[in-house]
Amino acid sequence: MKSYLELCRRVIDEGVWVENARTGKRCLTVINADLVYDVSDRTLPVLTTKKMQWKAAIAEMLGYLRGYTSAAQFRAIGCNTWNANANDNEEWLNNPFRTGEDDMGRCYGAQGRDWRNPEGMRIDQLRNVYDDLRQGIDNRCEIMTFMNPGERDRACLNACMHTHTFSILEDRLYLTSYQRSDDLPLGHGFNQVQVGWLLMVMAKITGLRAATAYHKIVNVHIYEDQVELMRDVQLIRAPFPLPKLVINPAIKTLEDLETWVTPDDFELEGYRHHPGINYPFSV
Repeated sequence: MKSYLELCRRVIDEGVWVENARTGKRCLTVINADLVYDVSDRTLPVLTTKKMQWKAAIAEMLGYLRGYTSAAQFRAIGCNTWNANANDNEEWLNNPFRTGEDDMGRCYGAQGRDWRNPEGMRIDQLRNVYDDLRQGIDNRCEIMTFMNPGERDRACLNACMHTHTFSILEDRLYLTSYQRSDDLPLGHGFNQVQVGWLLMVMAKITGLRAATAYHKIVNVHIYEDQVELMRDVQLIRAPFPLPKLVINPAIKTLEDLETWVTPDDFELEGYRHHPGINYPFSV
Protein backbone atom coordinates (compact mmCIF):
# COMPACT_ATOMS: atom_id res chain seq x y z
CA MET A 1 0.00 0.00 0.00
CA LYS A 2 2.82 2.41 0.78
CA SER A 3 4.28 2.18 -2.72
CA TYR A 4 0.83 2.69 -4.27
CA LEU A 5 0.12 5.79 -2.19
CA GLU A 6 3.57 7.18 -2.96
CA LEU A 7 2.87 6.70 -6.66
CA CYS A 8 -0.47 8.50 -6.33
CA ARG A 9 1.24 11.44 -4.62
CA ARG A 10 3.94 11.48 -7.30
CA VAL A 11 1.34 11.79 -10.06
CA ILE A 12 -0.52 14.56 -8.20
CA ASP A 13 2.69 16.50 -7.43
CA GLU A 14 4.79 15.86 -10.53
CA GLY A 15 2.34 14.80 -13.24
CA VAL A 16 2.11 16.64 -16.57
CA TRP A 17 -1.28 17.39 -18.12
CA VAL A 18 -1.84 15.32 -21.25
CA GLU A 19 -4.84 15.39 -23.60
CA ASN A 20 -6.21 11.89 -24.17
CA ALA A 21 -7.74 11.58 -27.64
CA ARG A 22 -9.69 8.39 -26.92
CA THR A 23 -11.57 9.75 -23.91
CA GLY A 24 -11.54 13.46 -24.73
CA LYS A 25 -10.23 14.22 -21.23
CA ARG A 26 -7.00 15.52 -19.77
CA CYS A 27 -4.99 13.43 -17.34
CA LEU A 28 -2.04 14.05 -15.04
CA THR A 29 0.68 11.73 -16.28
CA VAL A 30 4.08 10.40 -15.22
CA ILE A 31 6.26 7.88 -17.03
CA ASN A 32 7.58 4.69 -15.40
CA ALA A 33 6.73 3.06 -12.12
CA ASP A 34 7.99 -0.17 -10.56
CA LEU A 35 6.05 -1.93 -7.81
CA VAL A 36 7.12 -5.10 -5.99
CA TYR A 37 4.82 -7.59 -4.24
CA ASP A 38 6.19 -10.33 -1.98
CA VAL A 39 3.46 -12.98 -2.02
CA SER A 40 5.54 -15.76 -0.48
CA ASP A 41 3.43 -15.62 2.70
CA ARG A 42 0.12 -15.42 0.74
CA THR A 43 -0.13 -11.62 1.08
CA LEU A 44 -2.37 -10.27 -1.66
CA PRO A 45 -1.62 -6.66 -2.73
CA VAL A 46 -5.22 -5.43 -2.49
CA LEU A 47 -5.93 -1.75 -1.80
CA THR A 48 -7.18 -0.92 1.69
CA THR A 49 -7.68 2.85 1.35
CA LYS A 50 -10.89 2.06 -0.49
CA LYS A 51 -13.08 -1.02 -0.76
CA MET A 52 -11.92 -3.20 -3.65
CA GLN A 53 -14.10 -5.60 -5.62
CA TRP A 54 -11.22 -8.03 -5.51
CA LYS A 55 -13.27 -11.05 -6.59
CA ALA A 56 -14.24 -9.21 -9.78
CA ALA A 57 -10.54 -8.61 -10.43
CA ILE A 58 -9.88 -12.33 -10.05
CA ALA A 59 -12.88 -13.10 -12.28
CA GLU A 60 -11.45 -10.86 -15.01
CA MET A 61 -8.06 -12.57 -14.95
CA LEU A 62 -9.75 -15.97 -14.81
CA GLY A 63 -11.62 -15.00 -17.98
CA TYR A 64 -8.37 -14.05 -19.69
CA LEU A 65 -6.86 -17.41 -18.77
CA ARG A 66 -9.89 -19.13 -20.25
CA GLY A 67 -9.60 -17.20 -23.50
CA TYR A 68 -12.89 -15.31 -23.17
CA THR A 69 -13.66 -12.80 -25.94
CA SER A 70 -17.21 -11.74 -24.98
CA ALA A 71 -18.36 -9.35 -22.25
CA ALA A 72 -21.23 -11.79 -21.64
CA GLN A 73 -18.75 -14.49 -20.65
CA PHE A 74 -17.15 -12.13 -18.14
CA ARG A 75 -20.53 -11.13 -16.71
CA ALA A 76 -21.34 -14.79 -16.18
CA ILE A 77 -18.39 -15.18 -13.80
CA GLY A 78 -18.97 -11.92 -11.92
CA CYS A 79 -17.00 -9.32 -13.87
CA ASN A 80 -18.65 -6.29 -15.51
CA THR A 81 -15.55 -4.37 -16.56
CA TRP A 82 -15.91 -5.18 -20.28
CA ASN A 83 -19.51 -4.10 -20.82
CA ALA A 84 -18.67 -0.51 -21.73
CA ASN A 85 -15.62 -1.19 -23.89
CA ALA A 86 -17.47 -3.88 -25.84
CA ASN A 87 -20.76 -2.02 -26.28
CA ASP A 88 -20.35 1.73 -25.66
CA ASN A 89 -17.09 2.52 -27.46
CA GLU A 90 -18.14 4.37 -30.63
CA GLU A 91 -14.91 3.57 -32.46
CA TRP A 92 -15.33 -0.16 -31.74
CA LEU A 93 -19.03 -0.10 -32.62
CA ASN A 94 -18.06 1.13 -36.09
CA ASN A 95 -15.19 -1.35 -36.47
CA PRO A 96 -15.83 -3.83 -39.33
CA PHE A 97 -14.21 -6.62 -37.30
CA ARG A 98 -16.79 -6.36 -34.47
CA THR A 99 -19.09 -9.39 -34.69
CA GLY A 100 -21.98 -8.13 -32.58
CA GLU A 101 -23.19 -7.34 -29.07
CA ASP A 102 -20.64 -7.98 -26.29
CA ASP A 103 -17.87 -8.90 -28.75
CA MET A 104 -14.47 -7.77 -27.46
CA GLY A 105 -12.49 -8.82 -30.51
CA ARG A 106 -8.96 -10.18 -30.55
CA CYS A 107 -7.73 -8.92 -27.19
CA TYR A 108 -6.51 -10.46 -23.94
CA GLY A 109 -7.96 -13.98 -23.84
CA ALA A 110 -7.88 -14.38 -27.61
CA GLN A 111 -4.15 -13.67 -27.66
CA GLY A 112 -3.23 -15.62 -24.53
CA ARG A 113 -4.92 -18.81 -25.68
CA ASP A 114 -5.26 -18.41 -29.46
CA TRP A 115 -2.33 -16.44 -30.87
CA ARG A 116 -2.04 -16.69 -34.67
CA ASN A 117 1.31 -16.89 -36.44
CA PRO A 118 1.75 -15.67 -40.07
CA GLU A 119 0.71 -19.08 -41.41
CA GLY A 120 -2.46 -19.06 -39.32
CA MET A 121 -1.28 -21.67 -36.80
CA ARG A 122 -2.98 -21.29 -33.41
CA ILE A 123 -0.59 -20.99 -30.47
CA ASP A 124 -1.76 -21.50 -26.88
CA GLN A 125 0.75 -19.37 -24.99
CA LEU A 126 -0.61 -20.17 -21.54
CA ARG A 127 -0.60 -23.91 -22.14
CA ASN A 128 3.03 -23.79 -23.31
CA VAL A 129 4.11 -21.83 -20.23
CA TYR A 130 2.10 -24.07 -17.90
CA ASP A 131 3.55 -27.27 -19.36
CA ASP A 132 7.10 -25.95 -18.96
CA LEU A 133 6.63 -24.72 -15.40
CA ARG A 134 5.11 -28.02 -14.27
CA GLN A 135 8.31 -29.70 -15.46
CA GLY A 136 10.49 -27.12 -13.74
CA ILE A 137 11.60 -25.70 -17.10
CA ASP A 138 12.59 -22.04 -17.39
CA ASN A 139 14.05 -21.30 -20.83
CA ARG A 140 13.87 -17.53 -20.20
CA CYS A 141 10.95 -17.41 -22.61
CA GLU A 142 8.14 -18.39 -20.24
CA ILE A 143 6.06 -15.50 -21.57
CA MET A 144 2.36 -14.94 -22.13
CA THR A 145 1.60 -11.71 -23.99
CA PHE A 146 -1.79 -10.24 -24.79
CA MET A 147 -0.32 -7.67 -27.19
CA ASN A 148 -0.37 -8.59 -30.89
CA PRO A 149 0.59 -5.60 -33.09
CA GLY A 150 -0.88 -7.33 -36.14
CA GLU A 151 -4.35 -7.45 -34.58
CA ARG A 152 -4.57 -4.20 -32.63
CA ASP A 153 -7.27 -2.98 -35.02
CA ARG A 154 -9.39 -6.05 -34.22
CA ALA A 155 -9.84 -5.43 -30.49
CA CYS A 156 -12.19 -3.15 -28.56
CA LEU A 157 -9.26 -2.11 -26.38
CA ASN A 158 -5.53 -2.69 -26.62
CA ALA A 159 -4.28 -4.71 -23.68
CA CYS A 160 -3.15 -2.47 -20.80
CA MET A 161 -1.33 -5.04 -18.66
CA HIS A 162 -0.05 -6.82 -21.72
CA THR A 163 2.76 -9.26 -20.87
CA HIS A 164 3.52 -11.71 -18.07
CA THR A 165 6.95 -13.35 -17.77
CA PHE A 166 7.48 -16.25 -15.36
CA SER A 167 10.87 -17.21 -13.94
CA ILE A 168 12.07 -20.11 -11.77
CA LEU A 169 14.88 -20.06 -9.22
CA GLU A 170 15.20 -23.45 -7.53
CA ASP A 171 11.57 -24.23 -6.61
CA ARG A 172 10.44 -20.60 -6.41
CA LEU A 173 8.28 -18.96 -9.05
CA TYR A 174 8.60 -15.28 -9.91
CA LEU A 175 6.45 -13.08 -12.13
CA THR A 176 7.22 -9.87 -14.01
CA SER A 177 4.13 -8.14 -15.39
CA TYR A 178 4.35 -5.26 -17.87
CA GLN A 179 1.67 -2.59 -18.20
CA ARG A 180 1.60 0.10 -20.90
CA SER A 181 -1.18 2.25 -19.39
CA ASP A 182 -2.48 2.60 -15.84
CA ASP A 183 -5.64 4.43 -14.72
CA LEU A 184 -4.31 4.84 -11.19
CA PRO A 185 -7.57 5.47 -9.25
CA LEU A 186 -9.62 2.79 -11.04
CA GLY A 187 -7.79 0.15 -13.07
CA HIS A 188 -4.68 -0.09 -10.94
CA GLY A 189 -6.42 -1.69 -7.97
CA PHE A 190 -7.66 -4.49 -10.24
CA ASN A 191 -4.26 -4.92 -11.88
CA GLN A 192 -2.39 -5.07 -8.58
CA VAL A 193 -4.66 -7.85 -7.32
CA GLN A 194 -4.32 -9.69 -10.64
CA VAL A 195 -0.53 -9.66 -10.59
CA GLY A 196 -0.37 -11.13 -7.09
CA TRP A 197 -3.17 -13.62 -7.76
CA LEU A 198 -1.67 -14.79 -11.06
CA LEU A 199 1.66 -15.60 -9.45
CA MET A 200 0.07 -17.44 -6.53
CA VAL A 201 -2.36 -19.48 -8.62
CA MET A 202 0.27 -20.40 -11.23
CA ALA A 203 2.58 -21.54 -8.44
CA LYS A 204 -0.27 -23.60 -7.00
CA ILE A 205 -1.02 -25.48 -10.24
CA THR A 206 2.63 -26.01 -11.21
CA GLY A 207 3.89 -27.32 -7.87
CA LEU A 208 6.20 -24.35 -7.27
CA ARG A 209 6.45 -21.86 -4.41
CA ALA A 210 5.20 -18.33 -5.08
CA ALA A 211 7.95 -15.78 -4.47
CA THR A 212 7.90 -12.17 -5.73
CA ALA A 213 5.91 -10.35 -8.40
CA TYR A 214 7.35 -7.32 -10.21
CA HIS A 215 4.80 -4.89 -11.66
CA LYS A 216 6.32 -2.57 -14.27
CA ILE A 217 4.18 0.31 -15.57
CA VAL A 218 4.96 2.77 -18.38
CA ASN A 219 2.25 5.48 -18.50
CA VAL A 220 0.66 6.21 -15.11
CA HIS A 221 -2.19 8.70 -15.06
CA ILE A 222 -5.10 10.22 -13.15
CA TYR A 223 -7.94 11.71 -15.19
CA GLU A 224 -8.94 15.30 -14.47
CA ASP A 225 -12.33 14.26 -13.05
CA GLN A 226 -10.58 11.87 -10.62
CA VAL A 227 -7.95 14.22 -9.17
CA GLU A 228 -10.08 15.79 -6.44
CA LEU A 229 -11.29 12.45 -5.06
CA MET A 230 -7.77 11.05 -5.10
CA ARG A 231 -6.19 14.09 -3.42
CA ASP A 232 -8.90 14.95 -0.90
CA VAL A 233 -10.28 11.51 -0.04
CA GLN A 234 -8.11 8.51 -0.80
CA LEU A 235 -4.72 10.06 -0.08
CA ILE A 236 -5.71 11.22 3.41
CA ARG A 237 -6.75 7.73 4.53
CA ALA A 238 -4.41 5.57 6.59
CA PRO A 239 -3.91 2.10 5.06
CA PHE A 240 -4.67 -1.14 6.90
CA PRO A 241 -2.41 -4.24 6.94
CA LEU A 242 -2.67 -6.36 3.80
CA PRO A 243 -4.79 -9.53 3.88
CA LYS A 244 -3.82 -13.12 3.02
CA LEU A 245 -5.22 -15.03 0.05
CA VAL A 246 -6.69 -18.49 0.64
CA ILE A 247 -6.88 -20.72 -2.45
CA ASN A 248 -9.22 -23.71 -2.58
CA PRO A 249 -6.82 -26.67 -2.14
CA ALA A 250 -8.83 -28.65 -4.71
CA ILE A 251 -7.40 -26.39 -7.44
CA LYS A 252 -4.49 -28.39 -8.84
CA THR A 253 -4.32 -27.99 -12.63
CA LEU A 254 -4.86 -25.56 -15.48
CA GLU A 255 -7.86 -27.68 -16.45
CA ASP A 256 -9.41 -26.83 -13.08
CA LEU A 257 -9.07 -23.11 -13.82
CA GLU A 258 -10.54 -23.66 -17.27
CA THR A 259 -13.61 -25.57 -16.11
CA TRP A 260 -15.06 -25.39 -12.61
CA VAL A 261 -13.13 -22.75 -10.65
CA THR A 262 -15.03 -19.55 -9.71
CA PRO A 263 -14.00 -16.43 -7.77
CA ASP A 264 -15.66 -18.00 -4.73
CA ASP A 265 -12.81 -20.53 -4.62
CA PHE A 266 -10.66 -17.69 -3.25
CA GLU A 267 -11.04 -15.94 0.08
CA LEU A 268 -9.24 -13.17 1.94
CA GLU A 269 -8.19 -13.41 5.57
CA GLY A 270 -8.14 -10.14 7.47
CA TYR A 271 -9.26 -7.74 4.74
CA ARG A 272 -9.95 -4.37 6.41
CA HIS A 273 -10.67 -1.41 4.18
CA HIS A 274 -12.08 2.11 4.00
CA PRO A 275 -15.36 2.77 2.16
CA GLY A 276 -15.47 2.58 -1.62
CA ILE A 277 -14.85 5.66 -3.80
CA ASN A 278 -16.99 6.23 -6.87
CA TYR A 279 -14.31 7.34 -9.35
CA PRO A 280 -15.55 8.32 -12.85
CA PHE A 281 -14.79 5.75 -15.57
CA SER A 282 -13.52 6.82 -18.99
CA VAL A 283 -14.43 4.63 -21.98
